[in-house]
Amino acid sequence: MRLDTTPRDAAGHRARGTAYILLASVAFGSSGPLAKPAMQAGFSPMQVAALRAGLAALVLLAVVGAVMPGVLRVRREQWPLLIAYGLTGVAAVQALFFVAVSRLPVGVAMLLEYTSPVLVALWVRFVRGTRLPGRSWVGTGLALVGLVLVAQVWSGLRLDVVGLVAGIGAAVCSAGYYLLGERGAGRQHPIGMVTWGMVVGAAGLFVVAPPWAMPFELLDEAVLFGPWESPVWVLLVAVAVLSTALAYSLSLSSLRHLPSTVASVLALTEPVVATLIAWLMLGEVLSPAQITGMVVLLSGAALVQVASRGPVTPAEPLPTK
Repeated sequence: MRLDTTPRDAAGHRARGTAYILLASVAFGSSGPLAKPAMQAGFSPMQVAALRAGLAALVLLAVVGAVMPGVLRVRREQWPLLIAYGLTGVAAVQALFFVAVSRLPVGVAMLLEYTSPVLVALWVRFVRGTRLPGRSWVGTGLALVGLVLVAQVWSGLRLDVVGLVAGIGAAVCSAGYYLLGERGAGRQHPIGMVTWGMVVGAAGLFVVAPPWAMPFELLDEAVLFGPWESPVWVLLVAVAVLSTALAYSLSLSSLRHLPSTVASVLALTEPVVATLIAWLMLGEVLSPAQITGMVVLLSGAALVQVASRGPVTPAEPLPTK
């Protein structure tokens, strides 16, 4: 069943997709500020990532199984894509990003991962053979310049080959997340894909950070989160529900309404959200360069959005029932 692609219908799809991906960026952007106190309490970054994915998988299975059980049905031929999506878009992105963070300044690691829109655009242009408007390239470049300013990559810059390779790997896997998600969202319900992808990703992360090695005795420890005190387990549940289950669901749903080239650039608003939340809740000060970077980044993302024309339906629409 192909969706109507009249100008009014296309505008409606674009508006819904834009709302979904911006809300997803807000949810994703809260993960760092929410998870940081848990890591300061004694959980390693990889353990937080594994618990985040594992709890999100349990929440999604319980809620989706009760409310929308039909979307969890998967045909045999769909499993390879689901497994690739879970291992790439959930497990590998987080694992490689945390390796990069452990060996490079956070700003540099973030910049490396968020070069993924360029990789998506290159794939669409040279592999799919789709010609992109010039303004899309200009907007992507502006967004990346803004990200450099927000991340302040010049602060404490040092080169580490392993960290550099891990950061580039995170970018490749992040690009794969959008391309695989765009393909899968046209074949099955995005909520079902997110649920099984989260299960697969959590299983992959628990291989690296097994549950029996986690310091569960720290879960009741009270930590500061802004002006409040909160047990570690509350923050971990918030990361799992808000920053993972909801964020991935909104992000993948956006790919039923936006092409991956647009969604991946709009997702660059996530570091802006993370920086603002860290400023409000953790007292991390914003520099003039970061504020300028936010304006430049958002301007670039807006230019890419304006440059997107024509149908904004999935690459492969849902089959007729």
